[in-house]
Amino acid sequence: MSEAVAVITDIHANLPALEAALDRIDELGIDRVYCGGDLVGYGPHPNEVCRLIEQDAIPTTYGNYDYAIARDLEDCGCAYVTQHDRELGQRSVDWTLAHTDQHSKDFIRELPFDLRFDVGDRSVHLVHGSPRKVNEYLFEDKPASLYERLAATEEADTLVFGHTHKPWVREYGGVLFVNCGSVGKPKDGDPRGAFAVLRRGADHPEVTIERVAYDADAVAREVAAAGLPAEYAEKLVAAA
Repeated sequence: MSEAVAVITDIHANLPALEAALDRIDELGIDRVYCGGDLVGYGPHPNEVCRLIEQDAIPTTYGNYDYAIARDLEDCGCAYVTQHDRELGQRSVDWTLAHTDQHSKDFIRELPFDLRFDVGDRSVHLVHGSPRKVNEYLFEDKPASLYERLAATEEADTLVFGHTHKPWVREYGGVLFVNCGSVGKPKDGDPRGAFAVLRRGADHPEVTIERVAYDADAVAREVAAAGLPAEYAEKLVAAA
């Protein structure tokens, strides 16, 4: 039984952010790390991120982006508010399909939908979006009734997920819901990478959301130089 674990998710081909997160996890003295997927998409380092996750043997679920790119699909399963957003998203999918090598595609194709592990004597269930669907967005402001329904069917004490890129922690129906945020593409106004640390607790693990700085400006320049949408570069710095 582990006394503490770190959960990273939504790396989105941002190698410096991933390296910074892993360095911080080492500093915290945590030797068990899990990943909630979306290793690729939006960022300029899809193969390097896949290699590092594979090299470090980090147990990882697939994200919606991983699922699509591994199978050469042109729809990443993302939700877009406007047609402009959809067009930008398609440019990212096209670029990622063209720049993710076969080794990386093979690696992410074999990732599981979910993972289960313990923190102390408490059970944890890790998914990318939700236990129902890889690309379901579990936002903090969704109705409590949604989370109570999910809690009623959840076997674990704690449900950990990502996909929205906005971290939050709350208990519903006796289950602790933990959104880890995003290591490589935050959307909560803080450009630092985010990940969750779960430590042994009483009724549930004690959870902290860690933030780690990295050279987001340098990655933003790489995004622009790679031919990815400039707006993605701007959002890495603004994290909005």
